[in-house]
Amino acid sequence: MDALSVLKALAIVGALGIFVGIFLGIGGIIFKVEVNELEEKVLKALPGNNCGGCGFPGCQGLAAAIAAGKAEVDKCPVGGAPVAKKIGEIMGVEVEAGERKVAFVACHAHTDEFELDYEYSGVEDCRMLGFVPNGGPKSCNFGCLGYGTCASVCPFDAITVEDGVAKVDKDKCRACGKCIEVCPKHLISLIPYSAKYAVACSNTEKGPVVMKECSVGCIGCSLCVKNCPHDAVKVENFNATIDQEKCQKCGACKEKCPKKVIEEL
Repeated sequence: MDALSVLKALAIVGALGIFVGIFLGIGGIIFKVEVNELEEKVLKALPGNNCGGCGFPGCQGLAAAIAAGKAEVDKCPVGGAPVAKKIGEIMGVEVEAGERKVAFVACHAHTDEFELDYEYSGVEDCRMLGFVPNGGPKSCNFGCLGYGTCASVCPFDAITVEDGVAKVDKDKCRACGKCIEVCPKHLISLIPYSAKYAVACSNTEKGPVVMKECSVGCIGCSLCVKNCPHDAVKVENFNATIDQEKCQKCGACKEKCPKKVIEEL
C-alpha cells in the first residue's frame, strides 16, 4: 500500500468521524432531556431506599412529585423528619416536626395460646391463606397467621416471627408500610415511636367467642376504659384501642387487663 492510499484512507476515516460527531451533536440538541435541578436536589436529599412506602415508584418518582408540587415534602416515611426538613429547605417551605412512626402487629397469641380448626399443609405465605377455609387454620379469624410474609417484604429486616406471631423491632422499622400492604388480616398499623402501650389484639367478636378461640384475646370487658385516668382508652366492637395522643403512659390499662392483651412496648 503506497503513501497516497494511506492518506486517502485516513481522510475518509477522519471525514466519517467528523460526520458522526456532527450527527451526534445535532441529535443531542434535538433529543436533549431537560434536567429539573430542583428535582435533582430533592432526589439527593432522599435516602435512596426505593421502598415505595411513599406511594410513588421509588425515590425518583417521589422527587419528581415533590418538585412539581404534587407531593408533600414530608412524604418519605423512611427519611422521617430530618429528610423532610432538608427537602423543605430546598423547596422553600417550613416543615413542622412530626413524630416518627413504627409498625405494630395487633396480635400476640403464641402457638400454645390459640386454637386450631385444622392442620394446614401448603404454601407458607400469608397471602395464600385467603384461599383456604376460614382464611387459615386458626380458630380466631383475626390472628396473625405466622408465616412471615410481612417479614419477607420488609426492606429493613425489622420483622421476625416468634412462636407463631410477627414482631416488629421498632428501632429498625422505618414505617415504609410494605408489611401493612401484604398482611391479609390487616393486623399491622403505624403507631408513634414513643408509644408505650398498645392493644395487641384485633378480634371484634364477643368475649365468650374470643375465649373459646384464644386465651389472650381482648374480650371487650372495658376494665381498661374504666381504669384509665386520662380517657385514653375506648372499646368499640368488643375491642379496646388506645388513643396515643391522650395516653400518659401510666400503665393502668395494662395492669387491669384480665387477658394481658395490652403490651408494653
